[in-house]
Amino acid sequence: MTQPLKVALVDDHHIVRRGLQSFLSAMPDIQVVGSAASGEQLLQEIEGWLPDVVVMDLYMPGGMDGIEATRLLREITPHTQVVVLTAHTDDERVIAALRSGAIGYIRKESDPQLLLDAIRAAAVGQSIIDPTVAGAVLKDMTQTHIPGSDLTEREKEILLELAHGRSNKEIAAKLVIGEETVKTHVGNILSKLHLRHRHQAMVYALKKGLVNINDIEA
Repeated sequence: MTQPLKVALVDDHHIVRRGLQSFLSAMPDIQVVGSAASGEQLLQEIEGWLPDVVVMDLYMPGGMDGIEATRLLREITPHTQVVVLTAHTDDERVIAALRSGAIGYIRKESDPQLLLDAIRAAAVGQSIIDPTVAGAVLKDMTQTHIPGSDLTEREKEILLELAHGRSNKEIAAKLVIGEETVKTHVGNILSKLHLRHRHQAMVYALKKGLVNINDIEA
């Protein structure tokens, strides 16, 4: 039997944490393993919880906001992914959160299903960004210099497939290669382009004109 995804919650509002815990605990594939009211509390408890995904608020009282908490969390437990859940959508905060290591960014006003999708995607290393802030990510990646790459032809093929949102299994089937081989190539692509995760690879492909954004949304 597949083990449930272990999720921890970080938000300074008790009622928000309770609501999220009730909602997520009703999902058979999710187990809420911890709840924290601050970034400091999260970091104190994280090694005991060892969650697969942390749902992180950005603005919290005390000396540590969600951006700093995300950065430190990713240093302590690199396997743990962070999905930001916040009411704030200003471009600067969106970009700062993703640069600190968050893999997903969802508004609190969004459909709850989008949060579920983001948590499940994050657990397998995939990114879901709320459509209302995706433009800020694309703008940042377009305006920021990304080191030139020495990608092989196979890596370029796989980058194109990543841009279309395909999983490693789907890429392996299409290119008739092993799934582990795809995983290795994806790691090489991210390393060569100095990117953190697959979502940034997708944006890179958009920037270079390898794929049309309308094709992805379709």
